[in-house]
Amino acid sequence: MSVVTRRETSRHTHTVIFLHGRDSNSQEFADEFFESEASEHAGEPRTLPDLFPGIRWVFPTAPILHSKRFDTAMSQWFDIWSVEDPEERAEIQTEGLKQSVAALIEVIRAEETFVSRQNIFLGGISQGFATALATFFADGQQFAGLIGLCSWMPFANLVDDLKTVSADDEQLLSAVHKMYFGHQAPEKPLSPFLRSTPIFLGHSIDDETVPIENGWRMRDVLLVPYN
Repeated sequence: MSVVTRRETSRHTHTVIFLHGRDSNSQEFADEFFESEASEHAGEPRTLPDLFPGIRWVFPTAPILHSKRFDTAMSQWFDIWSVEDPEERAEIQTEGLKQSVAALIEVIRAEETFVSRQNIFLGGISQGFATALATFFADGQQFAGLIGLCSWMPFANLVDDLKTVSADDEQLLSAVHKMYFGHQAPEKPLSPFLRSTPIFLGHSIDDETVPIENGWRMRDVLLVPYN
């Protein structure tokens, strides 16, 4: 998996790994991302690198996969029929999601050679955060936090079903892990790490691509292991 990196400008203290959305790429997204400015007074730090000089920014690039709906190759973390309704033909998502999660775990491990896992934030926008969230369930021990924008939870309806038959949080999280990846979760309990990880979710109320209802549903599902 190729990545675009914006290096820290002072002592490296944290890394943010941030995944772009569908039909985009890491360079395009990074360029747009760093155009954002805070509303500070003139002469004061306004861009993200200026505000957080110790952060190394890492933007992985999604693979080019065939879209079954549009019958063309496009940049996407996994194939999906509809971002408006992620549950529609959800079966086409599984294989690409597993492959992207495996590749992202390698990016995370590479960053762990610079800073500890506790100093790595994992985030993304739209399909990028859906992939980051699945990675969190696959290998979510001791991240500094998650940052999700305008996104959804993969297979949220199945997670809802699992909630009704799971005896406790640990059983639920293990079942979600198995649903995503087809095998049992690691022996080490998942819930203490998931409970202790801060999660920021942001979503535009008038998002015309990913309805905010998808974000609300993700929030509601994620609240369960934290209650």
